Amino acid sequence: MRTYPTNSPQAAARIVALAMLADGHVCKTELDALERLDIHAQLGLQPTELHNVVHAVCEDLLCTSHQTWQAACRIDDDTLAELLAEIDDPNLQVTVLQLCAAVAVADEQMSTGEISVLTAAFAKWKLADETFNSRSVKQKGARG
Repeated sequence: MRTYPTNSPQAAARIVALAMLADGHVCKTELDALERLDIHAQLGLQPTELHNVVHAVCEDLLCTSHQTWQAACRIDDDTLAELLAEIDDPNLQVTVLQLCAAVAVADEQMSTGEISVLTAAFAKWKLADETFNSRSVKQKGARG
């Protein structure tokens, strides 16, 4: 897998992309969530930059696996830990985890792979439930 600078928008976007791809497919509702939540803007990217990161993640997954696409999307624990280590800013960690969760539940179900990515991030970043729950994903057009 390619590396990105620590706490860079690309490193953060890659974690979101991994959560989105963890179930072996991307559905329209997940792609719609990327747009609806302005995930690119929340991470400091242009829309095309976010799509480039997602594309790069797909390439990296395919290059590191000799299996089916669905199996390639299951990233090993050590690699995932290395990628999660690229995000060490606590505020960015919370934002990324919330964006991952929003994308993962966009299709109204969570796969084992999606849960694994979220659980690994939660554990690696040592986030307290209160920290995660006290902040909300900025939802474009949400009523409050």
